[in-house]
Amino acid sequence: MTQPFSKKSTSNKKNPRSARSSNSGNRPSSNNTGAGNSFSRAGFKRKSTANPKSVANPIIVLFNKPFDVLCQFTDEQGRQTLKDFIPVPGVYAAGRLDRDSEGLLLLTNDGKLQSQITEPKKKTFKTYWAQVEGSPTEAALEQLRQGVELKDGMTLPAKISIMDKPKVWDRTPPIRERANIPTTWLEIQICEGRNRQVRRMTAHIGFPTLRLIRYKIGQWSLDDLQNGEYRQLDMKNKSV
Repeated sequence: MTQPFSKKSTSNKKNPRSARSSNSGNRPSSNNTGAGNSFSRAGFKRKSTANPKSVANPIIVLFNKPFDVLCQFTDEQGRQTLKDFIPVPGVYAAGRLDRDSEGLLLLTNDGKLQSQITEPKKKTFKTYWAQVEGSPTEAALEQLRQGVELKDGMTLPAKISIMDKPKVWDRTPPIRERANIPTTWLEIQICEGRNRQVRRMTAHIGFPTLRLIRYKIGQWSLDDLQNGEYRQLDMKNKSV
């Protein structure tokens, strides 16, 4: 199958208002608040982080989050949330993706999987495609490969490479580019999940991120999932 999200790496890949599902799901009932489990509908909030529990019938949903969509199911200000795109009851975001970032978000009803994805010690790598302002040198990128000191401490070593512009959807609205300053696409792999970490990392070396797309989380990737669409995986007899 031809991959619509492809890249040519030098060392190594219309935002709809409503989603089209590649696997139909039932609309959650209006009183589905997640009662009876240990999680808040706004995202995972475990009562105990010591022993997160697996479930008998795990659900995994992959979502290609558009720009300007909140990574939660409710918002008092009426902004777009996951509820506008994902009609699958009982699932919660495993990790976060900033409102101004795009790409892969994984939702699940499985606490053990959520813990595996979000805890740095589990070493679940996430792959990001970052369009940065300017042309980073190898010396600058090497700083990120070694780890840099941010306000909340040293980052773990990252995997960084310069890549050709990936074939992805147009962002709405488009990024603001300055005509006299080039931009560069980077593939960045990290196993941490600090707040706005990739953006802070590239800004630290002098190349602010203009656009950020998460392409992959562990074994799961966007593949042919279009922006604003979700896919519910068939997990029968499969290990997560």
